[in-house]
Amino acid sequence: MSLTVLHTADAWYVATPSGAARIATTAKTTADLLGDRAAISAAAGSADAVPVASLELVSPVTTPCRVVAQMTNFVSHVTDAGMDPETVPLTFFRKASGSISGPFDDVVKPPHVRLLDYEVEIGLVIGREMPVGGEITEVEGYVAGLVVTNDVSARDVQLPQTQFYEAKSYPTFTPVGPALVLLEGHELKRFADLRLRLSVNGTVRQNAMVGGDMIYRPLEALRALARFQRLDPGDLVLTGTPLGTALSAPPKAVEKIAALLPPALKWKLFFKGQAKNPKYLADGDVVEASVATDDGALDLGSQRTVVRYQR
Repeated sequence: MSLTVLHTADAWYVATPSGAARIATTAKTTADLLGDRAAISAAAGSADAVPVASLELVSPVTTPCRVVAQMTNFVSHVTDAGMDPETVPLTFFRKASGSISGPFDDVVKPPHVRLLDYEVEIGLVIGREMPVGGEITEVEGYVAGLVVTNDVSARDVQLPQTQFYEAKSYPTFTPVGPALVLLEGHELKRFADLRLRLSVNGTVRQNAMVGGDMIYRPLEALRALARFQRLDPGDLVLTGTPLGTALSAPPKAVEKIAALLPPALKWKLFFKGQAKNPKYLADGDVVEASVATDDGALDLGSQRTVVRYQR
């Protein structure tokens, strides 16, 4: 049975039918907590609970940790980007763990960033050491649980120099939570039934189910990462986002014309056009992101963040 773990600045809790039961643990990090399963299980059976709404939740993934993300991993997103889902490779990029923030913290846009975008994603929280060269034959054990994440992106930093690391690593650019849902093996089989949703100011922007849309599933991703990237308990792997981000590929005719222009002029014209796109996040926008199965059997919760422009 899945267990929903919650985290405040000074304690860990398990969500129970009567509220949130405090876990009797000295764990300071997610990795330490995952090593104290007995305490988690004991709390799950406790009748002593407080209202979940009374807790000031922070990210259930503590830092420092590794944050690895998959690129263009949903058919709908790949197609919207003007690429072929049949040939898109399995690729990754890194994010600084300093970008991790809580599920209800503000998303703060640095003054030099002009085009702020969103990407709701499912995060895999690693539960077992995964050394380079290891043979990954199953997800169970290596993936302890799942979290809701938002891969916030500064598109005007990312695109001209394909600078993913900086563009996605500013503080507050990876809201995580509200919960870490620990899953057993049979529950991980329902991964394909998870639906990702994101809305801005109440208007749905992203709404897609993993099944039929995600290209490379967790097992394929972990197998590929094991060739070169060590992962440890508490590390976070983001699994891509579906159609609906503010950024969209220009029409083919425009792409062909732009390819003939000098790079500086091409990007100047591109960003001039993107500046008119109302889907990029504005100061005060409310972003809500959630991941759950349609029947509610697996629910990673909903995060709500407000965009603040740093002056």
